[in-house]
Amino acid sequence: MTEIYKGLAGVTVDETTISTINVEQSTLMYRGYPVQELAKNCRFEEVAFLLWHGELPTTEQLKTFEKAERQKRAISEDLIDVLRKFRKDAHPMDTLRTAISFIGTQDPRWDDSCPEGLLEKALNMMAKIPTIIAADHRLRHGQEPIAPRDDLTMAENFFNMYFGEVPAPSVVKAFDASLTFYAEHSFNASTFTARTIVSSLSDIYSGVTGAIGSLKGALHGGANEAVMHTLLSIGSADKAEAWMREQIANKNLVMGFGHRVYKNGDSRVPYMTEIYHEVAKELDGQKWVEMTNVMNKIMVDEKGIHPNLDFPVGPTYYMMGFDIPVFTPIFVMSRITGWTAHIMEQLANNKLVRPLSKYTGHSQRSVLPLEKRAA
Repeated sequence: MTEIYKGLAGVTVDETTISTINVEQSTLMYRGYPVQELAKNCRFEEVAFLLWHGELPTTEQLKTFEKAERQKRAISEDLIDVLRKFRKDAHPMDTLRTAISFIGTQDPRWDDSCPEGLLEKALNMMAKIPTIIAADHRLRHGQEPIAPRDDLTMAENFFNMYFGEVPAPSVVKAFDASLTFYAEHSFNASTFTARTIVSSLSDIYSGVTGAIGSLKGALHGGANEAVMHTLLSIGSADKAEAWMREQIANKNLVMGFGHRVYKNGDSRVPYMTEIYHEVAKELDGQKWVEMTNVMNKIMVDEKGIHPNLDFPVGPTYYMMGFDIPVFTPIFVMSRITGWTAHIMEQLANNKLVRPLSKYTGHSQRSVLPLEKRAA
């Protein structure tokens, strides 16, 4: 009998050197480094270098890497014109997905899949995605885009392009750490999508476009949006306990809790929660902390289910002032590093991804003439 693994649960399909999860410690590691240590001690640009090159950069390597990234931040007027034409109520993930395809059409070497060519395209997308997100946000709010600056870090520059100013260093650090936490997560749905697409020898832009489509879903990247919508619907901490108990009693899914891989808690959550609480003090968001504390305690005590990264990130981004539909594009801004690292790894030792399926439809039958078919 053929055994079916729904959702490929428990199936190992390939090898990777990019990241892994130490199941015993529930620790996510990038190239051997615990992600919480990277978030505390490194800026996101260093983590991007690590994912693509296998080692953390030296001072000189980081300086060269940052200079190259900052030179690629600007987007063309043609792309800005395309962004202007989008419906103002289109989801930002859809506009971002289309913008990546547009960038692909502007690249005369779109099919260059040599290691150096892939790295250049990966860096180009990493540099331009924040500019696209910020420009799209401002245009849909009737504002003109703010050009990127080359004297700011990636996190600082994004804030400046989005809001027109850079917030306190503690807020920037919190945002930067969230990018590190979101950068990579092994063979998740969007990463596997990207690897599957390029396994046919399609181009890197197609792989990233497909990954964005996968990440958009509420069960993947869209979960951070769903968390904030939930908190807003509950409204206050005094209503959180009754709401949570009702969800548990009705066996409803509560977004922001549980994970396909982590069974004893997500190692990214403790430090992200610490950052979330600090941002709440900085930005007068204690109501969200009180609410999530109640929800967390009940879920852990009653069901033994721990929060995942989206649970603290959702309210953190909301307090920073980002529109809720922009939460998942910010995820893309980070995960572009992991996706492209996997695309490069896939193409370095490629085999077409082509699983089998178990057929459960009709047995073989003959085609009847039209006049003899039953109504």
